[in-house]
Amino acid sequence: MKRIVTMQDISCVGKCSLSVAIPIISAMGVECSVLPTAVLSTHTAFENFSICDLTDNLSPVTHVWKKEKIDFDMIYTAYLASVRQVDSAIELCRDFGGEGRTIFVDPVMGDFGRLYTGFEASYPGHMMELCKKADIISPNLTEAFCLLGEEYCENIGLSEALKMAKRLSDKGIKSVVITGVSPEKGKLGIVKYDREEDRYFSYFTDKVEASFPLHGSGDVFASAAVGAMASGFEVDAALRLAADFTAFSIEKSVKNEKRRWYGVDFETALPKLWELKMNLKG
Repeated sequence: MKRIVTMQDISCVGKCSLSVAIPIISAMGVECSVLPTAVLSTHTAFENFSICDLTDNLSPVTHVWKKEKIDFDMIYTAYLASVRQVDSAIELCRDFGGEGRTIFVDPVMGDFGRLYTGFEASYPGHMMELCKKADIISPNLTEAFCLLGEEYCENIGLSEALKMAKRLSDKGIKSVVITGVSPEKGKLGIVKYDREEDRYFSYFTDKVEASFPLHGSGDVFASAAVGAMASGFEVDAALRLAADFTAFSIEKSVKNEKRRWYGVDFETALPKLWELKMNLKG
């Protein structure tokens, strides 16, 4: 069984981060180890929440892992709340990465054209240093513009999105996947550029219209992609699986009259995830 380690926070209530990553990756038949960066009472879309910062605990944990000679097949980082945590993620990649080990970075830091609360303007520059350590990164459109240091533009076409992925890759990143791209009305998906193969890839599903926030949908996508990659699927196939699973999860949420407003109903879609995996295996 493959083992990955994911570094991100956990919300006691709220469907995001580790609350999403652990069940999805586990459902793919992959062991999911964790390096929690913080414990939140709820995720930050709630009006009230508490945070227990675990930054000072990161190094002692990884120190024990090194002494115990624990190894990982894949490293997956997502929301990192500070520059210190980004530095810790870079150390994690240095100490546990290397030949044959895939590093997947989801540079979670903003959406809808702005950085999340708590991030300063200098944060994307620090995140870029982590992204350069990765084999693959998965920014949304907002995060892609932030990493490039450019002004956000919501309405970009397919060719522009593909060029953005290449320009990010040119900064020293092996493979760039930009999520949340809508090249035409009713379609939503991803674009990718692979620097080593000098190759583009794109994949779109029907856009599911929702009248409520889709908290954690990016985490659902990234976790499904990581799980599929760790299961042995080549990257493009893993991305297609992740996009299909995310769209199906959102569709299930929209149809659920008793849905929770604070997250996507990925739990009820997990049988579909296994079906997608089996279909890919043929």
